[in-house]
Amino acid sequence: MSDLHRGLFGEAEVAARFSDRARLQAMLDFEAALAEAEAEAGVVPYSCVAAVRAAARAEHYDLDAIATEAAHAGNVAIPLVRHLTARVAATDPEAARYVHWGATSQDVLDTALVLQLRGAVPEILRHLARAAEAAAGHAERHADTPMAGRTWLQQATPVTFGLKAAGWLDAVARAQDRVEAALAEALVLQLGGASGTLAALGTHGPEIARTLGSRLDLAVPDLPWHAHRDRLAHLAGALGVAVGTLGKIARDVSLLAQTEVGEAHEAPAEGRGGSSTMPHKRNPVGAAVALAAAIRAPGLVGTFLSAMPQEHERGLGGWPAEWETLPELVLLTAGAARAMADVLEGLVVDPARMRANLDLTQGLVMAEAISMALAVRMGKEGAHRAVEAASQRALATHRPLADVLAEDPTITRHLSPSDLAARLTPESYLGAAGELVRQVLARHRGRGSKHA
Repeated sequence: MSDLHRGLFGEAEVAARFSDRARLQAMLDFEAALAEAEAEAGVVPYSCVAAVRAAARAEHYDLDAIATEAAHAGNVAIPLVRHLTARVAATDPEAARYVHWGATSQDVLDTALVLQLRGAVPEILRHLARAAEAAAGHAERHADTPMAGRTWLQQATPVTFGLKAAGWLDAVARAQDRVEAALAEALVLQLGGASGTLAALGTHGPEIARTLGSRLDLAVPDLPWHAHRDRLAHLAGALGVAVGTLGKIARDVSLLAQTEVGEAHEAPAEGRGGSSTMPHKRNPVGAAVALAAAIRAPGLVGTFLSAMPQEHERGLGGWPAEWETLPELVLLTAGAARAMADVLEGLVVDPARMRANLDLTQGLVMAEAISMALAVRMGKEGAHRAVEAASQRALATHRPLADVLAEDPTITRHLSPSDLAARLTPESYLGAAGELVRQVLARHRGRGSKHA
């Protein structure tokens, strides 16, 4: 991601976790912990550990030089190990013999990626939690605020804004659960050596893996996963779904903010959402960030999934295709989560405009309510035909539906003027909306106590 766009589409803490310097440090952390684990097992002299640990600081290394050498070596680990070995040799030539002992480049890079994910993905979860809490606030405050439900971008039957916000909350909570579970599954050590047998470590391979995993605070899998990328693919998929969820909320917010709708909008802020030429503009910037992420994320997820069929014990091409893909997806997801958390925390809701828009159709949004009341008395098909005909007359003559219904003896034979008036009130046809909102809020509060 371009540095110019990182502040807009990314998230500062996550960007720092995936900086070049942070990536090198994660690799060096692996190398230092490997030397310690091997020394503990008696595979390398314990005297070499201090020199390796002292040299395992990213600030000691020239990023440009390593990048240039990586272009010839095929990956970053090879030149980094070479430079690490040289630095160790400058203080302890004997210790330099044991740098990177028995490991392979993919062990270094995969474990470093996992360490970076461990630091970065919780930021996504933090922003998702913010978004969920903000949505919960809207759901609670507006549990009884009627607004037009919309299907195929047309007014349908009444809902409440609380129900819409509860839908956002429920979806974000599911996204949190998926990402959290996928991250936990992905936090595993990679140590297999050249072909995944740990042969270079003799009989000590499994012992060293367990010690290394403990030192890095990573789970140790039953066997190396060089060519089996399902754990990381699961995380990529969970991130993609989370971005899609955020994009759906962003789409809702941006449509509600349209000038002709005006039912909710992002909170105004100095220099935010303006236009370079139109002083009156109040653009939904946060929603745009999340929607842009929702457009880009499927391609990144698709790239990762496409890279899964890797050859034999170590993949050719598929593994390198992941190197930038997953970090980019993590950063994009973090940016979308941050943006929508900000949007929902500051969302300005206009119940009066919601009511005015409900009244735009002069009662037509209540046609189903009348039809269902009639169906009890004259059958569903006949009721539907009668109310549909009345609705068409109301549209053609630009008259309130109530007036047209009151003139139709087919309808007034079964529903009195007071019945019609009661059933043409949006509040009378909200169904289980309140109960559904309460259910979602109760679950959300339960989640909060579980994570407390």
